[in-house]
Amino acid sequence: MLKIVTVDSPDQRKLVVQGRLVEPWVGELQRTWEEGRATYEGRKLMIDLKDVTALNQHAENILMDMMRHGAQLVAGAMFTRNVLQHLERRRREEQVPQDQPARTRRKA
Repeated sequence: MLKIVTVDSPDQRKLVVQGRLVEPWVGELQRTWEEGRATYEGRKLMIDLKDVTALNQHAENILMDMMRHGAQLVAGAMFTRNVLQHLERRRREEQVPQDQPARTRRKA
C-alpha cells in the first residue's frame, strides 16, 4: 500500500510518501511527480520519505530523477537514509567529467 499527500505552501511543495514504494504503486509516485513538476511554479520541492517502509530499483530511479531536477529528499528510518546516501553518491558520480582519470573518480 502507498499513500502520497501533497502539501502546498507559498514557497514549497511537499510530497509526503507513506508505505511501500514498490510495484504496482511506484507508478503513482512517477505520475504525481510529473504532474506536480508542471505546477510547482519555481517553488522548492521536498519529498518526505520518513514513512516509506520499502522501495525497489524503479523507485530509486524515480527518486534519482527527482534529485537531478532539484528536489530535496528527506528520510527518517535508517534504511531510507542509507538509500538516499546511495542515491546522492550516484548523483555526484554523474557530475564527474568523463575526461577525468578513472582513478580519481569515487566508486559507489
